[in-house]
Amino acid sequence: MKFGIMFANTMNFASRDGLIQLARGAEESGFESLWTVEHVVFPDNYESTYPYDRSGKMAMDATTALPDPLIWLTWVAAVTTTLRLGTGILILPQRNPVILAKTLSTIDSLSGGRMELGVGAGWLQEEFDALGIPFEGRGARMDESIQVLRTLWGSDHAAFEGTYHSFSGVSVNPKPANGTVPIHVGGHTRRAAERAGRLGDGFFPGRGSLPELVEIARSSALAADRDPDSLVITSGSPGVLGDDPVGAVEELASQGVDRIMVPSFIFLNDTAETLRNFGETVIAPTAHL
Repeated sequence: MKFGIMFANTMNFASRDGLIQLARGAEESGFESLWTVEHVVFPDNYESTYPYDRSGKMAMDATTALPDPLIWLTWVAAVTTTLRLGTGILILPQRNPVILAKTLSTIDSLSGGRMELGVGAGWLQEEFDALGIPFEGRGARMDESIQVLRTLWGSDHAAFEGTYHSFSGVSVNPKPANGTVPIHVGGHTRRAAERAGRLGDGFFPGRGSLPELVEIARSSALAADRDPDSLVITSGSPGVLGDDPVGAVEELASQGVDRIMVPSFIFLNDTAETLRNFGETVIAPTAHL
């Protein structure tokens, strides 16, 4: 079983010193990866409903520091050697995929192939409005962007003709160290699960019925003539933070989970010690799963 830390670029860990302490401590304690969150802007007033809290609001305000995920992960790459660099998630429809292909392949190449791209369609319409990007149609834009990324990483002299992007005879270098960057689709809806099966290398459901969503993703992969067993499943679980974390990990493993996410806030106090303790009591005993 692999373990990642989500919300990694928040709170004290948004700073340089906090980043270094978290990244190096996580690597030394057996964590496989760090995963960032993203918002380019925080609207003063928003009516969009945040789907991951009963209040419908984010646990941040206008003054909250939330570093750009890719710049933050570049710092992580520079101060670690094995830790994988995950976006959990990057709001893909807000990005120009041609520029993003270059940025991601550069980070991946310089880090020795450690990039993991988690993507989502986004929920905050007011942020899209501020960026001048249509909120409607963001799912279709995201699907096409995934294809653009893979096209540009796949070969030089690339060509693509789509609804939102069109180019021919262009090359992006350096290429990712291993030829591509794994793409994990985030989301808790049927549509997200289907997208993961059709287009993703992995699936990261933020909430909802894990077995049901994973089955949808794998069925969609099979329907798209892809190998459903190759889909990497990432999930969080409150049980991992409870009285029997090893048992919770074993249950998740039985459900086909490949990577377990734990929130960064549990390491906020005594960061080095709490990371070390988690490594000894949870990661090491479940390494065989």
